[in-house]
Amino acid sequence: MIRHISRKLFFITAGSVIQGFAMAVFLFPHAIPSGGGAGIAVLLNHAFGVPMSLGLWMANFAFLIFTVHYLGSVSAFGTVFVITVTSVSVNFFEVFVKPPIGNVWIDLLIGSVILGTGISVLLRQRVSNGGIGYVALAIYKYKRIHPGTSLFWMNGFIFILTAYVIDWKIIVLAVACQWISTRVIKWIHRFPIPVWRGK
Repeated sequence: MIRHISRKLFFITAGSVIQGFAMAVFLFPHAIPSGGGAGIAVLLNHAFGVPMSLGLWMANFAFLIFTVHYLGSVSAFGTVFVITVTSVSVNFFEVFVKPPIGNVWIDLLIGSVILGTGISVLLRQRVSNGGIGYVALAIYKYKRIHPGTSLFWMNGFIFILTAYVIDWKIIVLAVACQWISTRVIKWIHRFPIPVWRGK
């Protein structure tokens, strides 16, 4: 049991760090939102100078608080852990890692692939990669609206708002990021999960 929990915790942490790395090094330098929470973080940074890492944590935590009583505290704890590790990772990589390329399209491609990899690791452990995904699950539970549909519309609204406030090309970049990362997630999920057995 302890080994199982330790292994699960390791992969959840790894997935969170990977997606934080993608955001901090490749996506956020170009104000590319990878999702609804990231979109709000970009807006807060642009309007009030709130650090991306703090804005990301605040946005996702707010989504989580409004839906925790619908889905339970156990799964909420996992999501809080994910968004906290991701936000700390974003802050760390923004401070200590300089974006290596600087071209928006190359960074978009690399960042989206890395982001999709991190999210895949989290989904394999059956945890949400952010608070807005938690909202989508709550809507599905009580309104029977497919999570993908509600997530699409919520993210879409935030992307449009972000693009209106900052730059309209953000919509193209955000949609491209979603499309690439989703393809990566689907591709990774085709592979079976390896099982390690102790002797």
